[in-house]
Amino acid sequence: MPFRLSFGMSIAELRKLPSTEKLKIIEALWSDLAEDEKVFASPGWHEEALRKAEADFAAGRVEILDWEDAKKELRQRFE
Repeated sequence: MPFRLSFGMSIAELRKLPSTEKLKIIEALWSDLAEDEKVFASPGWHEEALRKAEADFAAGRVEILDWEDAKKELRQRFE
């Protein structure tokens, strides 16, 4: 029997969704997980990645985007 997600969609059906819909699902899942820091602990490598990003920003090596603009840009890449 194929695996079905708790909301009734199988993995095969999920794979058929357009990338924009998949991104919306990922965004909703991430928002839900991020609401309670006790439930979802950041992995050990995350602190190091944040420090590198902060150093890159301080050195002027990265461009900062508004979160809404970043999401739009990501969605456009997958359309």
